[in-house]
Amino acid sequence: MQNFDFHSDDLGATEEFLIGAYSPTRIRNDSPSRSSAQIRRDILGPISVDRLDLGFDMRYSTEPLDKVCLCAVRTGAIEDADGAGAGVFEPGSVGLLTPPDLPFAGVVRSASYSITMFDPALLDRVASAADQATPLRFAGHRPVDPAAGRRLAHVIDHIHNLAADPATAGSELAAAAAADYLAVTVLDTMPTTALLEPTATDRNDAHPDTVRRAVAYIETHLRDDISVADIAAAAYVTPRALQLAFRRHLDTTPLGYLRRLRLAAAHEKLAAADHGDGTTVTGVALEWGFAHPGRFAIAYRDRYGRAPRSTLRN
Repeated sequence: MQNFDFHSDDLGATEEFLIGAYSPTRIRNDSPSRSSAQIRRDILGPISVDRLDLGFDMRYSTEPLDKVCLCAVRTGAIEDADGAGAGVFEPGSVGLLTPPDLPFAGVVRSASYSITMFDPALLDRVASAADQATPLRFAGHRPVDPAAGRRLAHVIDHIHNLAADPATAGSELAAAAAADYLAVTVLDTMPTTALLEPTATDRNDAHPDTVRRAVAYIETHLRDDISVADIAAAAYVTPRALQLAFRRHLDTTPLGYLRRLRLAAAHEKLAAADHGDGTTVTGVALEWGFAHPGRFAIAYRDRYGRAPRSTLRN
């Protein structure tokens, strides 16, 4: 890896650059805006810090990066388009853009953002100090809670400042220490198998009765702000056992199941609305916990094959 500073308004040139800088990639401009791209990379030991500013909606599909790729969005948005689970990164969001070993696709919506990348072996090396016997895997794309997200964002900002400082970037010892600091922070803030691998007890508890208790709790708390920890407590198991039980018996996650039920409730509300009673798509979405109307509309269309506004009108 090496530093670079790329600027172009030519989509073909940008695609060629991305292929060389990341992995085989295909892009297209999904907006009327000119294809303006600015990408800068700074290197800090084994870490690359890339700052990207795209003035158009770039739809992309990319082969595996073979890197841990942390994304932090300043403006605009990045939308996952392949169902891998990343969802939407909006301003202030931070997390894993994609697992290191999987291809991914999405749309960058005229965004200013950063991606911080390093080899997964760095996590294995740091985790080995904690007697981690097998290679680590990520169990999710987002930090484990809001406080963890703020901590991770703070550390990423710090790493970026270090990478931009020639004095720090030129010191192998300082760069190595910074890399270990980032790796430890990722392990402490992101869901990985180092923290979430089910124990023998968890596997024993991941039975249908656990799912039934959890589903009963979810169905009676659809309007409440509940977490995986709340659902697990109601089912008398650990969050690890709960996640495993839902994957094993329903092929989804507890929060994915909760979201599905809330989407169904919103659908019923839209379908039952009377003409002129004041019901709106935005109002129904907010009522059932969908704070972003655009994301609600996408999820609704994926589930029901039509726009929520169409259901409301009919």
